Amino acid sequence: GPMYKEYFSFTEPPFSIAPDPRYLYMSGQHREALAHLLYGVESDGGFVLLTGDVGTGKTTVCRCLLENLPEHCDVALIYNPKLNVQELLATICEEFGIKVHGIDSGNKSYIQHINAFLLEGHAKGRKAVLIIDEAQNLAVDVLEQLRLLTNLETHERKLLQIILLGQPELQELLARKDLRQLAQRIVARYHLQPLSRVESYAYVNHRLTVAGSGRQLFPPSTLRCIYRLSGGVPRVINLLCDRALLGAYVQGKDKVDGRTLAKAAQEVFGEPDQRTSRLQRLGLGLAGLAALGGTVLAIAYYQRSGSVEQTSAAPVLKLPAVSVPAPLEVVAYDTLALPEGVSKSSSDSAALVALFHLWGLNYKLDGEALCQQAEGQGLRCLSDSGGLHELRRLNLPVVLQFSDGKGSEFHAALTALDNRVATLAMADGSVKEINLATLARSWNGAYTLLWRVPPEYNGSLQEGSAGKAVLWLRQQLNRVSGQKATDSVPRFGPELARQVREFQASEGLQPDGIAGPLTLIRLMARTDSDAPRLIK
Repeated sequence: GPMYKEYFSFTEPPFSIAPDPRYLYMSGQHREALAHLLYGVESDGGFVLLTGDVGTGKTTVCRCLLENLPEHCDVALIYNPKLNVQELLATICEEFGIKVHGIDSGNKSYIQHINAFLLEGHAKGRKAVLIIDEAQNLAVDVLEQLRLLTNLETHERKLLQIILLGQPELQELLARKDLRQLAQRIVARYHLQPLSRVESYAYVNHRLTVAGSGRQLFPPSTLRCIYRLSGGVPRVINLLCDRALLGAYVQGKDKVDGRTLAKAAQEVFGEPDQRTSRLQRLGLGLAGLAALGGTVLAIAYYQRSGSVEQTSAAPVLKLPAVSVPAPLEVVAYDTLALPEGVSKSSSDSAALVALFHLWGLNYKLDGEALCQQAEGQGLRCLSDSGGLHELRRLNLPVVLQFSDGKGSEFHAALTALDNRVATLAMADGSVKEINLATLARSWNGAYTLLWRVPPEYNGSLQEGSAGKAVLWLRQQLNRVSGQKATDSVPRFGPELARQVREFQASEGLQPDGIAGPLTLIRLMARTDSDAPRLIK
């Protein structure tokens, strides 16, 4: 451990880079990322994407995912993706513990073994999850092979779920034309930003507390500088704090002051001279920098010179001290339960009443079934399963099915959704805001929604269809693409099919040229301003 351990009476080094689950600090954003991954694992096969800059906590979230995975998951982890196709297939077999027999272990043989393993697991009710770290290093032919592996499916679901963790370049890589079939298979994606200012303070204090220090070793002014210097990247915070504590120990100080931090920053980031010249090139006044120890601020500019926030030195000196929140639990979930004294059946009907109400309609409790009542009022109902990502894209209120963890299930209407919380209309008339991690954890993926149908609609529109609904479809597609309507023939021909395929591809749907419910709902989301919306 570091020399300063005894000096500050730590039970262990607080800022070591080695991963230790006790130091796991989950910011709100990390929890939402975890919720997306967990949701992705439960959803129906395909790819889940987690991106973020170096040191923002992708591996942390992934470790947390491994601890929270359902019992029935088999997991394979690949850390070194600089593999060719054959090495990849061999590694997957090794990680899943698949014995490959015989001398001929060519690609074909590996694929057969993997398929047999997936089918066997499916028969036993198991789910296979493949996690690949540093996925921005995967070669295009290797990514294509991964996509082919996700092709295996039974009629209910795909059998392999692949989670790709990587730096932001991964998003650019997957935007390539030759990988668009893979891009269409992405069921959930999340991009981790660095920690916010308050989260950075909480992170430092969380680690100090776990290491056994109750003292304030970093005064508020030093914490502010650490945030400015690190840009909120946990790995850089660790390096700075570790070096600064060593500096305080060497000087016999009882806390880290600005000068000690400035020196630590110089050691972590290298000599400040080039930074200063770069600042002058940026045309920034250096007078304000001297006030805080030139190095510290110069590096802050250097680290984040692309950011708008850093255009003048003044705010750095004037930031108010922020009271640091207590460290968050590793994963703090609320539990979601059926409200007291409400039966399951009345929760189901209350959810439907709320859903109809959002459309400005009444749901008759003793009337016909949901879908008949909807049809009588120009709507259709759609029940499917998916995840948050999908709900955001459908952008309509939905009734969701939840399980309370004790084996009982109930329904509630999801009426609003943003990046932080979901708003539910509960059966007892209350409105509940829950964090997305809780939603992803309690919701089983099933949803039911209402949607408005085109005029004279009676089923999916495809080549050969005719009538008012087809005319409507052509007009809406022209509106979305900004084209002028060419003809008013209410017939579905090859040109309209091409337009439908283009729209489907842009929405991440299967581009089959058939305007079914999902395609029409997405089109409505772009053109129907009267429908109730999930994302306000």
